[in-house]
Amino acid sequence: MSVRTLLPIATPGISNRQHLTCLYKCGDQCASPAPNASGNPYFGDVAAEISRRGALKAAGVIALAVGATQVLPATAAAQGSLGTGSAGALGSSGGGTLDTGFLPVSPNTADAVTVPAGHSSDVVIRWGDPVIPGGPAFDFENQSAAAQAVQYGFNCDLAVLFPMDDRDERFLLTVNHEYTTEPMMFRGYDSAAPTREQVEIAWAAHGMTVVELASRPSDGGLDPVMGSYNRRITATTPFELRGPAVGALTRTTADPTGTRVLGTLNNCAGGHTPWGTVLSGEENFNQYFGTTGSVTDPARVEALRRYGVSVGESGRKWERFDSRFDLAVEPHEVNRFGYVVEVDPWNPDSTPVKHSALGRFKHEGGTVHVTADGTVVIYSGDDERFDYLYKFISSRTIVPGRTPAAREQNMRILDEGTLYVATFTGNSPASEIDGSGALPSDGAFDGTGAWIPLLTVDSAGNAVSHVPGMSAEEVAVYTRMAGDAVGATKMDRPEDVEPSPTTGKVYMALTNNTRRTVGQVDEANPRHDNKHGQVVEITDDHAGTTFGWNLLLVCGDPAAADTYFGGFDKSKVSPISCPDNVAFDPAGGLWVSTDGNALGFNDGLYSVATEGPNRGETKLFLTVPVGAETCGPLVFSDRAIVNVQHPGEKDGSSIENPASHWPDGGTSQPRPSTVVAWKDGFTGGTGSLSGGSLSGGSLSGGSLPAGSLGS
Repeated sequence: MSVRTLLPIATPGISNRQHLTCLYKCGDQCASPAPNASGNPYFGDVAAEISRRGALKAAGVIALAVGATQVLPATAAAQGSLGTGSAGALGSSGGGTLDTGFLPVSPNTADAVTVPAGHSSDVVIRWGDPVIPGGPAFDFENQSAAAQAVQYGFNCDLAVLFPMDDRDERFLLTVNHEYTTEPMMFRGYDSAAPTREQVEIAWAAHGMTVVELASRPSDGGLDPVMGSYNRRITATTPFELRGPAVGALTRTTADPTGTRVLGTLNNCAGGHTPWGTVLSGEENFNQYFGTTGSVTDPARVEALRRYGVSVGESGRKWERFDSRFDLAVEPHEVNRFGYVVEVDPWNPDSTPVKHSALGRFKHEGGTVHVTADGTVVIYSGDDERFDYLYKFISSRTIVPGRTPAAREQNMRILDEGTLYVATFTGNSPASEIDGSGALPSDGAFDGTGAWIPLLTVDSAGNAVSHVPGMSAEEVAVYTRMAGDAVGATKMDRPEDVEPSPTTGKVYMALTNNTRRTVGQVDEANPRHDNKHGQVVEITDDHAGTTFGWNLLLVCGDPAAADTYFGGFDKSKVSPISCPDNVAFDPAGGLWVSTDGNALGFNDGLYSVATEGPNRGETKLFLTVPVGAETCGPLVFSDRAIVNVQHPGEKDGSSIENPASHWPDGGTSQPRPSTVVAWKDGFTGGTGSLSGGSLSGGSLSGGSLPAGSLGS
């Protein structure tokens, strides 16, 4: 079936992400030289210099993807509850199912959430809606830091949903709030002279939200409840830093132990664990740090540059209001961000944890696969042009269940094990990978790969570096440099990485990389000036050190010669550009959301078949409003949930002249929000969210009740 389009599929030549979004999402990193300037390896000499001089020391995934066999009890029953969905229902893509059953949405530029015929959608919760009992209603013209601290935060990304055992049709939603866009939040905002109140509102709008939801009996909607688990985590919430990074490089004036960190920043994708906690990746933390003084030590400047941290004034000017963001005053505070954090949503009084054994970089998520013997494997991409794919293999195995005692024990699993970085090798002659995107003679972009060890932490907490010239502490803090040193493969912005709940294959979205030249292409990244990205399928020896891989999608205009859709007829697919998050439905079907669509229409959520004769068929299910990004997709048999991030962020727009009035319409200001979509006629009911997997998750095989959901 050919897909109708409302717009011509033209290629503007760059990502559709607006400069306003780039400024506040990542500190305009894409306009700067790529931080990875290595030739792989390149950091050996620098690391040796750092070690010799001691300059840096002195200056200082439900995202659970359970494999085919599982250690937890009730495996057969749990796997049996993974439904294939019904015709026309969400959750029938891929996994051997030949058709998703919905008429694809036409590409569009509507200022609305658009879903297929026969489906409806509604907002679940908006920026500024009260979360904590007693929280005030949102008032755009009269915001305060105190109010924002008890209201839903700004740009929402990751979503994780757990059913509540003791409350029928009630669920616990955990959401990341990645970043704030102050010109869209404050009338008359002066970026050169923000006020303290504006800065403190922004601190409170970052972080995470835990909120109870109730299934609406009249349709497929979900409504917030002022429940006892509700919680806001912000840029000032206390966290515990654990693992090999703790030491001289993480100590500050306020925290001489190096273990107590205030807040989490730029939380992007993530995952959740079989013991019922949420993992959240700190991504573009670089942009929050600047200095009112100067930083001149060459080795330290190089370490900051590798992470994209400016040694001048920051764009947000936070260093004016809290010296911990001033690199000249607190040189180590920046080393306390860039980790996978773990939050227990079932205990609102618990202290969240930052796991440094998983490495420090711009984490795009942290998703889980459990092997047959209970070993936990965590996958995470480093979302930067020319950066790397990582995994962590635990040395401990999980304790079944999600009781408080089990969670307490299992929250130590991610502190012990080995961190690896990936190398990709193609199997085609180099002459056939010419940067054009043309398939090699064997008909596929594919090959093998290896996981190179960087760091191991034993049961006593002793850490050993596998990188010559770098200590274990340096590897944990400067993980990017460790990857450089061992020759990791430079990828085209590694975004979300998710293991399939049914096949165990791992899927990674590579969003784009317009800086890759003809001379820098390889078989895993086969196009120069790559503005549309690709999706990699990995067959991993999860607890081992080898894998096979192929490109499932080479995204872009299906009519273009340099695109590939798994071998499927390109005249019958929806055009897709800039893949960002990946997810799995209850049948194990793959879903992909986009960020910065370079084809000229709004971002969306797509089903992608991974098995059978329809492998590579891509169908557009949902589009988000003008200027928005599709984040944190969760897909069930009867519902889908997406976070609509930065609606209305268009260059030239302003509070006085909004580009979007979504979600409230009229003359209202745009508000980032969480949305649920459902098939018409669905009215909730017991089991409506059971047996589901979200954004790369599956049932936990017994550690969570049937129907546990993940990110």
